[in-house]
Amino acid sequence: MPLTVKSASASAAKLVQRATGAAQDYAVQAEAAGDKWATQTQGADGNFFQAVSQSSVRGRFRAGVAKAGAAKFARGIRDKGAGRYSGGVTAGQQDYAQGVEPYLQTLASLNLPARRPRGDPQNYQRVNQVGAALNAKRIALLGGQA
Repeated sequence: MPLTVKSASASAAKLVQRATGAAQDYAVQAEAAGDKWATQTQGADGNFFQAVSQSSVRGRFRAGVAKAGAAKFARGIRDKGAGRYSGGVTAGQQDYAQGVEPYLQTLASLNLPARRPRGDPQNYQRVNQVGAALNAKRIALLGGQA
């Protein structure tokens, strides 16, 4: 007896219809799962590293990108990303400020040597001082892990 299967377009339409109606349930349940997500995700660190390091996954990332192609990427930006960009940036404002603050404080605390004429090799000392200070801050924020 043949199996009755919906068409891909009918299945996709049903997904959109049901997911649109479940948006509030998703928001409530996903937000409430934050602690569980954090605990389980941190606990999976070793599994993640092992999985992405296996020789059997070599080439899969590249193959997936090739399969999706530039047209799918562009369509996603046009159809989803562009409309969400502004709201996402606004929603992330506090996280951005908290993330960048330690680095801005580090920069503000530097006492750089005077800038020399353009092309003077001593100007690279300024660059090195900034780079070393920001890298040291990054490592400190990561708990000493480079």
